[in-house]
Amino acid sequence: MQKKYIRFLFGIATTLIVSCFNAEKVDYVDNGKVEELFTYSALPKIIKSPKDNPSTPEKAYLGKLLFFDPILSGNRDVACATCHHPNNGYAEFRDLSIGVNGKGFGSKRVFKKPNVIPFVKRNAHTILNTAYNGIDENNSYDPENAPMFWDNRVTSLEKQALEPIKALEEMRGLQHSEEDILEEVISRLKNIPKYQELFEAAFEEKNAINSVNLSKAIAVFERTLVTNNSRFDQYISGNKNAISMAEKEGFETFKRVGCAHCHSGPMFSDYKMHVLGLEENNKLKKIDSGFNRQFSFRTPSLRNLRFTAPYMHNGRMENLQKVMEFYEDIAFGKSQNTNIEDHQLDSLVKKITIKVKDMAPIISFLNTLNETDFDKKIVDSVPSGLSVGGNIQ
Repeated sequence: MQKKYIRFLFGIATTLIVSCFNAEKVDYVDNGKVEELFTYSALPKIIKSPKDNPSTPEKAYLGKLLFFDPILSGNRDVACATCHHPNNGYAEFRDLSIGVNGKGFGSKRVFKKPNVIPFVKRNAHTILNTAYNGIDENNSYDPENAPMFWDNRVTSLEKQALEPIKALEEMRGLQHSEEDILEEVISRLKNIPKYQELFEAAFEEKNAINSVNLSKAIAVFERTLVTNNSRFDQYISGNKNAISMAEKEGFETFKRVGCAHCHSGPMFSDYKMHVLGLEENNKLKKIDSGFNRQFSFRTPSLRNLRFTAPYMHNGRMENLQKVMEFYEDIAFGKSQNTNIEDHQLDSLVKKITIKVKDMAPIISFLNTLNETDFDKKIVDSVPSGLSVGGNIQ
C-alpha cells in the first residue's frame, strides 16, 4: 500500500510540472551585418527519462545509495561521491581529481604513499543539470543520446554511470581489469541482502542485480539533481526584477563580445567540440589530445560556476577572471599550447572581442546562473557498511 502511495504522489508531481519556455532570441551583429541567431530560455521543469528507464522514487533512492557506496570501486575506497560530493555542488574544487589510492576530501585530497596511480586526466564536471545534457536552443533533448564527458565519448547518463567504475585512475584500481571489474562489482552487490531487496523493489523483478540496472539506478538519481530556478531562469521567464541592472548589462556584454557563439541555449552550451589552445596541465604525464586526438573539447555549461572552479577541461584556470583573460589573449589567434598550431584554433576564437572593461560585468551576469536549491543530503550509511563517500575522512 505504501509503495503504491509513493508511486501515486510521484506521478502527480510529475504531471503537475509544467515546462517554461520563455525564450529570448538575440541577433549577433558583426560590422552591421546580422550573422547568427542565439536563443536563451529557462531550463524546462519537466525532466525527461529514456523510455526503458522511467524515473521512480525507488530507483532514485537505490541510485543515491550506490552513488555514495565505495563498494563500486576496485579497492572499496572510492565512490562516485568522492569526486562529486554535494558539499562541492556535485563537482570538486580541484583541477584534476584523485580517485584510487587517495585520502582526504576536495582540495585537501592527496595520494597515499607509495603511489603509481595517475591523476584523473580531466576536471570533474558537476552532475547538477546533466539531466539536460544535449539540450538545444529549442529546449529539445534526448536523454537516450545525451552527450557525456569532455569528449562526448558516450551518450546517456546510463552509459556514463559505468565508465568511472571501469577507469583505472577513477575507481577501478590495479586489482581488476577493465573487462572484469563490473562482474566483480555485481558479485559484491549480490552478496548484500539489503541491495538484493532494494534492486528487486526498484525494478520489480527477481535477481534484479546486474550492470544494466546498476547504471539505470544511478542515472535516475542523477536526474533528480537539477537547478532550474536560478535568478536567470526567473528573469528569462518574465520576472525582470530577478537580476540587477548591472547583471542585465553583463548579459548584454556577454552576447556582444562573442561568448554566445558557443555558450547559448538553456544550458549555455552548444555541446560541440572546440580547439582553444589551452596549456597542458603539468600534473599529467601524457598529453591530453581530446576528442579524436584533435585537442578539441566540449563547450561546458556555464550554470553553477560557483561550484566548478578551477575551470576548463584540465582545471588550468583558477578563477573566472583568469578565464576572461585567457579569452582576451586567444582572440588574437595565438595558441598557448605548443602542441597546437595557430591555424588549428577554432574559427570562432577570432570572433571574441572581450576587453578588460567587459570582464567584471560578464562575471556579474554569470552569477545569476548559480542556484543552491538542490539535494545536499548525504546518506547516513550505505548497505555495504563501508565509509560513506569513500576514503574522504
